[in-house]
Amino acid sequence: QVQVVESGGGLVQPGGSLRLSCAASGTIPSMIIMAWYRQAPGNQRELVASITSGGLTHYEDSVKGRFAIARDNAKNTVYLQMNSLKPEDTAVYYCNFVGVGVLYWGQGTQVTVSS
Repeated sequence: QVQVVESGGGLVQPGGSLRLSCAASGTIPSMIIMAWYRQAPGNQRELVASITSGGLTHYEDSVKGRFAIARDNAKNTVYLQMNSLKPEDTAVYYCNFVGVGVLYWGQGTQVTVSS
């Protein structure tokens, strides 16, 4: 049985920082892609950032230069460092793991950017 557990969300003021973590445990194959998505009320879920097993990264345009994704393959963990947060970053953030024939989602963690 695979468990995917996220942590690190919360309330932060504009300009602040948060670090999200997401770990997959259990009997799991090597993950090809690890990613973070977010969904704001009334919006579709969107890709925020992704990282391949080789370390190639991709970022959604609005977070480039502010967010950084990283992964620890040995721990099956993905991180999202979020700096210079803006109110429009407010959303539920979901981690996502893609392997050969498998797809896992985290339960979601709320990030609220407000003064």
